[in-house]
Amino acid sequence: MQDPARATTGFPTARIPGPQGGPPVEVSLIAQLDRGAGDRLFTDAGARQRSHDSFVDALDEPSARLAGTDLQRGDATALYSFAVGPAGHPFHRHAGHRVFTAVAGSGGARLRFSTASDADLQSDAANFVRALRHVDIPPDALFTVRFGGGTWHQFAPLRGEGAHPALFALSCHTDELGGISDPALRARIVAGDADIPMLTEPLPARVAAWLAAHPPRAEAVPTARLSLRAPQASGRDRLRGGIGRVAGALRRAISGMRTPAGPASGRPYRQDIAHHRHAPAGSLLTEHLAGRLDHEDFFVLSLDGGRHGPKDASVLLARVLEGFLAGRPAGVTWLMRLRNALVRPLRLRTSPLGCPVSSLLSTDCGRMFAGRYPVLDQRVDQDGRRAQAILGADDRHLVFRSCVGVEIRDDGRILVTLATRVRCRNRFGRVYMALIDGVHRRYVSPSMLGTAAAHAFADAAGAEPALPPGASAAGESFITAA
Repeated sequence: MQDPARATTGFPTARIPGPQGGPPVEVSLIAQLDRGAGDRLFTDAGARQRSHDSFVDALDEPSARLAGTDLQRGDATALYSFAVGPAGHPFHRHAGHRVFTAVAGSGGARLRFSTASDADLQSDAANFVRALRHVDIPPDALFTVRFGGGTWHQFAPLRGEGAHPALFALSCHTDELGGISDPALRARIVAGDADIPMLTEPLPARVAAWLAAHPPRAEAVPTARLSLRAPQASGRDRLRGGIGRVAGALRRAISGMRTPAGPASGRPYRQDIAHHRHAPAGSLLTEHLAGRLDHEDFFVLSLDGGRHGPKDASVLLARVLEGFLAGRPAGVTWLMRLRNALVRPLRLRTSPLGCPVSSLLSTDCGRMFAGRYPVLDQRVDQDGRRAQAILGADDRHLVFRSCVGVEIRDDGRILVTLATRVRCRNRFGRVYMALIDGVHRRYVSPSMLGTAAAHAFADAAGAEPALPPGASAAGESFITAA
C-alpha cells in the first residue's frame, strides 16, 4: 500500500540505520533543476571526465581522481568524480566512509542500500534482501548522500532504463585510509596511486548468484521517495488530505495526553512505558542540575533482549539516539511546530525535535557519543552493559538536562530510559513549565522514547523497516519539502 506524502521543512531526507550500529545512510534532496538538466550534465561532465589524466573505466562506474591525499601534511581526504550510466552498476561496498553530491539523470535515480553484515551473508544470502532499502530521487535533482564503511550499495535509473543515466557525482573520501587493513593497498594509497575500483569490494559471488536467481520485487522493498513537490492530486484530494493530516495530528496528541502508555498500536513494541518522578541512583542525570529543581521525570521501557542483536549497550544507545532523529512522532512534531511559532517572538530556542533531545541537532561537536551524536556528558560501564548520554541546553527561561540510557540486565532484558530535569530561571519559566508539564509527562517524553526504541530496534525485531516515519514494509514513504 502506498502511503500519503509527508511534508518536511528544509531538505527532504531519508535515513537508514547503518550496519552493526555504524553511521546511518543519509540521503538529502537539495534542489530541483530544469527538465533535461541531469542528462545534459551527465553528457558534458562525462566527456570531461574521460579526458582527465586519472580517468578509469571499471565496474560500470567510470571515475577520475580530481584531488588526492597529502598525508605528509596530515590530509587524508581525496576527491573523485564518478558516473553511473543507463544500465546502473553492480552492488559493492567500500571500507571507508563516503560523502558525495550528485545530479540525477532525467529519468531519476534509485539508490539501493543493504546493511547486511558479513555474518548475515554467511548465515543466509537472503539476509541481503531482508536488509535492503530503496531511496528514490526525482529526475534532474541535486542531492547528497552520506554513509559509513561496509554499506552495500547500487545505483540505477529510476525509470526509462536504457534511455537515461542514473547520476553524475562528486565524491569526497573523508579518510582514504579509513578501514583499509591490507598493507599492500595501504602502501599504494600512501604512494598516491589509489582509484575508486581499487577501493571497491564487489558483492561475494555466492550472494550475487543468489540475488540473480531471486531478484527482489521493487514493490516489496521498503522505499523512501524524496520530492520537493507534492504528488499530483485533485483540489478535493489536497483539501481532504490537509484536513485529515491536521485532524490526525490532533487525535494523536489528545490520545497521548489521555493515556500515558508506550508506542501506539501498530508499532513493534506494545509494552507500557513506566513513569517515575525521579531518576534512580546510578543515573548520570543525578550528577547534573543538582539542588533546586522545578521538574524531574524518568521513563523506562523494558524490552526482551533476546531479539535485539548486539549485547553492547553503547551500540544500542547509538541506535536509540539515531531513533530520536529519524523516528519522530507526528503528534510531537505538530506540537513543536506550534510551540516554535509561539515562542519565536520571545527569542527562545526553537527546534523540530521534542525538547528533551533537541540538542541532538546541535552543531557543537565538543563531545560526541559514538563519534556522531553531540552530548554534554557520557558514561559507558566497563563491562559494556550500561551506556548513558546527557543532552540539554540553557535557554532564556530555563535550563534542562536529559539522560538517555540503555542497560542490559542479567536476565537478558534491555531497559531503554529517558530522564529529564528542569530548573527555571525566572517567573516566565515557571509559568511555561506549569503549562506544559502535563503534556510533557503524559505524551511528549513517553511517545518520543517509544518511537525512538521502535525505530532503533525495528530491524533486529523483524518489525517495520527503520526508514523515515510513514514508510511501510511493502510500500513507499513520500517525503516532500513543506
